[in-house]
Amino acid sequence: MRTAVVRIDVDPAGELSPAGLTDGLAALRAHLTEIPAAAVVVGSAAGRELQLHIETGDTEAAVHAAVRACAKAFGTEPVPGVVTYVSRGTDDDAYGVLAGLGLRGDIRREPDADGFDVVHVTLDRADLERVPESRIHTALEASLNCEVLVHTR
Repeated sequence: MRTAVVRIDVDPAGELSPAGLTDGLAALRAHLTEIPAAAVVVGSAAGRELQLHIETGDTEAAVHAAVRACAKAFGTEPVPGVVTYVSRGTDDDAYGVLAGLGLRGDIRREPDADGFDVVHVTLDRADLERVPESRIHTALEASLNCEVLVHTR
């Protein structure tokens, strides 16, 4: 399961006072138990945008749940922002990168001569006609922080 970093503007109209933001943040902690995933508030409400780290297999559902929790806690109409992912270099991260590019593939790890991971990703040839290999390669290396070799079947 991946960790989504869900950004939410809890007060897009800028109507909450500093005390209202503080109270909302305190209330949010109770509402986060409604999200069916482990969630942690990162940062503060001072900037009106929160980052929630949510372990999820369904990012869209997690975003909707986080917006509902923020709406209850702050009494506003929160707006979701960009969602990114925490990468720990796992195979789940690699599969998530592929899914984000609309791809499915097989992932295999093996150590190189120095003991460092080399990740072999096997994709359908048709997928490489749709998404450039350089884009896939760069995204996977950035997420996994190791050497990636792309193969076709």
